[in-house]
Amino acid sequence: MMILRISAAGTAACFALFPWAAAHAQSGPQQLPDLVVTADRTPEPIGRTGSSISVVDGQTLATTNAASVVDALRAVPGLQVTQAGGPAGTSGVMLRGANTGQTLVLIDGIRVNDPSGAAGDFNFGLLAPGMIARIEVLKGPQSALYGSDAMGGVVNIITRKGTGPAQFDLRTEVGSYGTAATTGSMFGSSGPWSYAAAITGQHSNGFSSYGYRIPAIEAMYPNLEKDGFDRIGGSARIGYDAGDGFRFDAGLTSTFMRSAYDYGFGAVPDTPSSANQLQQQIWARAAVDSLGGMLIQSITTFASQTSRTFNDYSTGFNLPPAQQSATSTDFIGNSFGAEYQGTLRMDAAGTLVYGARTQHETADTFASTLLPVPTPRIATLGAKQDTNSVFALWKVPVGDRLTLSVGGRVDDVVDVSTFATWRTTAAYNISETGTRLHASAGTGAKAPTLYQLYEPTYGNLGLKPEESIGYDAGIDQSLFDGRVKLSVTGFYNKFDNMIDFTFDPTPTQPYGHYLNVARAETYGLEVGGDIDVLPGLVKLKAAYTYLRAYDLNTGLALARRPKHVARFAVAITPTPDWLIEPRILTVSERFSSAGEFNRLAPYTRVDLYTEYRIDKTWKVFARGENIFNARYQEVLNYGTTGPAVYGGFNATW
Repeated sequence: MMILRISAAGTAACFALFPWAAAHAQSGPQQLPDLVVTADRTPEPIGRTGSSISVVDGQTLATTNAASVVDALRAVPGLQVTQAGGPAGTSGVMLRGANTGQTLVLIDGIRVNDPSGAAGDFNFGLLAPGMIARIEVLKGPQSALYGSDAMGGVVNIITRKGTGPAQFDLRTEVGSYGTAATTGSMFGSSGPWSYAAAITGQHSNGFSSYGYRIPAIEAMYPNLEKDGFDRIGGSARIGYDAGDGFRFDAGLTSTFMRSAYDYGFGAVPDTPSSANQLQQQIWARAAVDSLGGMLIQSITTFASQTSRTFNDYSTGFNLPPAQQSATSTDFIGNSFGAEYQGTLRMDAAGTLVYGARTQHETADTFASTLLPVPTPRIATLGAKQDTNSVFALWKVPVGDRLTLSVGGRVDDVVDVSTFATWRTTAAYNISETGTRLHASAGTGAKAPTLYQLYEPTYGNLGLKPEESIGYDAGIDQSLFDGRVKLSVTGFYNKFDNMIDFTFDPTPTQPYGHYLNVARAETYGLEVGGDIDVLPGLVKLKAAYTYLRAYDLNTGLALARRPKHVARFAVAITPTPDWLIEPRILTVSERFSSAGEFNRLAPYTRVDLYTEYRIDKTWKVFARGENIFNARYQEVLNYGTTGPAVYGGFNATW
């Protein structure tokens, strides 16, 4: 696990996610230890958790691609990214080899996985980094704390919370592919009130999703059309804390994106297809201290929606190009509910975190024909479900060095299934040598999605939850007075009852259906390093993942899981105001399709970032992507960026 330093702004964001933490903080953010909030559902020093967790801080987000949060996530060991056709393409995240739908995604602690998706996953292409303060990536089975979907882990995206005097920030960049992006934000506090707001807008002419910079395809289709996108998004939050034991926080995020893409099938795969996607959520949380501050109780209410419309154009193999067919499909997923959490601090007896949650989800889909003959929009799926859960985690210190935790959860998906999960962790700190030993074990589960259960043609009401069990153990070591920080974590996961689509016909489902037929195993090694080579001048950051992920039924490698991924960044600061940072990403060969079909070649990509701070207000920056023109694919036949240059300025006042 690679541990990144958490800034004071990031620590404030911790309090925003679990607002009762502010009551126990020392005065002045500079006095606070490094905190994480996702590992045990309460703010704690990162050295006290036995879970494997990485943090992508605000500095990393600010210096990567303004149009794609997944580029910043590539720095996390154990995390694999696939992006189909540029920043607006569908972007999936896999933790330790788990499927994209087996990673739970939170925004400010609120679940945002799409209830209407076939796999129930989250499209990271909808997010713009400008809205985000930091990201915590919790790895390994975490269903004992977070319920369904958290089999590979949890990605918690935390927006900024206001603190201190009012501050304004404006960031603008332009560059290759007709790209322009601007983000404006404000945050601060006044008396008991805190506030923060951000808005971001982006445009890109893009490049062809299908075939771009793939010689064989460009030779066959010399006039590939560009697939651009427009995206606008914003976030806002407000908090109240008068210091009397009652706190209130509320927030919302919303992102709308209109993008072109290629259908990728038929006689002409380069199509004028387009999509409109909207993701939004709102939440409110109130917390109260009692028993002299020993017991902190909170209630959170939330609602989220993901809405997607796809206009798919295709030309059949046996039809002339003029005879196109086109369909329009809508997916609308809604989720709302409430959660109670109590945190009881018992001094030497440790901390007990417990709670209950109820959630209602709906999935609605609609379809219509656009060409050759328009037809009315009809409903193809209307499904809903309720999930009720209870959970508890006991975390106890044993002496000054050892911290243990054990927890469990029961989730009842009404009229579908009930499943129980557990997790235990251990962390042992040797302060004299700068050593932290950590280990965890637990189980994960994922309830069948509404689409898998109720889709009229392919659904199966007899599906059972997917299940997993996982273990990890590692060491974090600090050397030479903190100039060198190294971490190594080994992990193992086994997945059972995985839901897959089978084409085997039945009398009632002649076109195939979903079944609990798949089993998989993943294991590997995560290595991180942060080395201050020349203090104040040169710093090296490195992340490496070794992953073996294969289908237990066939013994073949799982799709899109490279065995080796390494990322290196060298931060060079010739002066305190000037940063030069070359970055190298290298990925080994892998297969784009299941069954070890469609081999993708290994690649190495080099990027370069530089910025110069003119004064306390103004900063200019430039970024080069794929500067040595590596040709590679993350998804078979889908294009990736060529050499590209972007530049802009940042103003803070």
